[in-house]
Amino acid sequence: MASKPSIVDFIVDQLSDAGPVSARKMFGDYGVFLSGKMIALICDDRLFFKPTEEGRQLFPSITEGIPYPGARPCFLVPEDEWENRDWLAAVARATFDGLPAPKKKAKRA
Repeated sequence: MASKPSIVDFIVDQLSDAGPVSARKMFGDYGVFLSGKMIALICDDRLFFKPTEEGRQLFPSITEGIPYPGARPCFLVPEDEWENRDWLAAVARATFDGLPAPKKKAKRA
């Protein structure tokens, strides 16, 4: 089951205080990007942040989940926390800071 575009738009809007946030359709659901770096996934209308030590410190109690079959566990954000705009932005920034820079694609000859 794919995520509803209205859910994706809402989450992107809630995260917008963190900086330039966008969502891109990937593998049937969505990747969430902050300044070009993927920080989260929206799968089956659920929000997952990539796990980082920086992000872990901001979760009062962490629930991990698998966003899609074969994926690594990620931090699952309870739906009742989606309204907490300041907290979501803080988690987005912390996750961004804790992840390595995206790898540059090699140019084809």
